[in-house]
Formats: sequence, structure tokens, C-alpha cells
Amino acid sequence: MAERVTVSIDRGVADVRLNRPEKLNALDHAMFQALSETGKALARERAIRAVVLSGEGRAFSAGLDFSGFTAMAGDDTSGSSLLSRSGDSPANFAQRPAWVWTEVPVPVIAAVHGVAFGGGLQIALAADIRIAAPDARLSVMEIKWGLIPDMTGTQTLRRLVRLDVAKELTFTGRIVSGEEAAALGLVTRVAAHPRAAAFELAHEIAGKSPDAIRAGKHLLDQSVQLSVADGLRLEERLQVGLIGSANQIEAVQANVQKRAPEFRDPA
Repeated sequence: MAERVTVSIDRGVADVRLNRPEKLNALDHAMFQALSETGKALARERAIRAVVLSGEGRAFSAGLDFSGFTAMAGDDTSGSSLLSRSGDSPANFAQRPAWVWTEVPVPVIAAVHGVAFGGGLQIALAADIRIAAPDARLSVMEIKWGLIPDMTGTQTLRRLVRLDVAKELTFTGRIVSGEEAAALGLVTRVAAHPRAAAFELAHEIAGKSPDAIRAGKHLLDQSVQLSVADGLRLEERLQVGLIGSANQIEAVQANVQKRAPEFRDPA
């Protein structure tokens, strides 16, 4: 069986690709496991400063491979594993291929081309930033099968678009283009070549202080669930930890000396 996810790293940027192009990167049990394990491994890697998540071939991901899902559902052992949890993550096995990207402490940029349907879209929604091709096609497609989004999309979608928009997309399953997705807030922006644009942005981010980038992601992610008082205290605590640190001093000195900074990997 071909490797379901490929990973390469260049100058602190991880290139993560769903690698089942003959099936439009449809999600089977092996893909679930590979995505989860890849995200967990990258979360531990201190030298990583950004991640680009994309699909090999003609699409980001066509969503759940129903033939594989049916086989799993008919197997008591495999079927029950879809709902199993392990470690500190709130996500079950089926949710973790998407949710794991929220747990990676550095920015994750999804480059979306072709289709991103159902579970494929939910994986993209868990990224910090989404860059889509103008003619990409995206859909919260679970209603077509009489289901609701169950790979964390109900958590991530409502953070990105208005509640009425989230409901319309969930209730209808209609397909939107990359252009409309950007107008709705479903994706960050469109680009003719989303993967190239994603890498350009990732390398720009990789050139910033990794301590500040990680703190910024943590702070913004937490801000949606904390009270104002707790959010302000977290902002204060993270900022105090940054001020006077080696990478913060390097950022100041590099700006004053008009040179490229040389940041250390986080401890």
C-alpha cells in the first residue's frame, strides 16, 4: 500500500501531502491514521516553523471513502476504534485527522485545489489559513448521506463564518467555488496556484520569531473560548515571557541593524 501521507521539510517548513491521488485523496482508515500520526510527530518537532497541507494529484480530498468506511463499520473492532480516544486530545479517532492540525503549535496553511468535500473540507478547516484555487469546489457534504459533520467541522466552521452561513452550508451541502468560499470567509483567500502561494507565506512566517509565532497561535486559538478577563491575562503572560527572550532581542537587533534575523529553535 502506498504511503498515505508524505512529508518533507525545507528551511523549517513542512510539506505535508495527502497521497492517494488515484482516489482524489479520499479518506480511508489508513489515511486517518497517517494524518493523525503525522500531525502528532510535527507537533513535537521544535525545528518546524510552519506547515503546508495539500493534496497530491487533482484534488485536496474528496472526503470519506465510503467503501472503506462500510468495511470498518461492519467490523466490530475497526468500527469501535473510530470513536476511541487516546492521550489528552478531546478528539476521537475519526476526528483526530482534522483536529490534530489545531494541536500543532505552529501555523498550518491548507492549499486547496480541485475538491474539498466532507471530511476533506473539515481537515482544511482545521488549518490556521486556507488558500484555495478560484475554481476549487468545497462542500459540507455530510447531509447528502443523511449525516452531520463529525470530523470537528462543527467546531471549526462556526469560528470562520456567520452562524446562518454555517447552517445553510450544513443543511444543504451545496458546493461553493473557491471564489465564493473566500467571500463567505470559508477560506482566507484565493490564488491561481494555491500550493505555491502557501509555501511563499509559510517561508515568510518561518522567517519570524518562532517563539512569537507559537505564542500568537496559542493566544488567538484560546481567545475564542476564554472570558475577556482570562484572555487578557493570557495575553499578558505570553507577552511577559517573550520580552527580553533571546529571540525577541534578536528580532530587535536584526531590525536595527537592517539584516536578516537568526532565530533559535524553541526550547
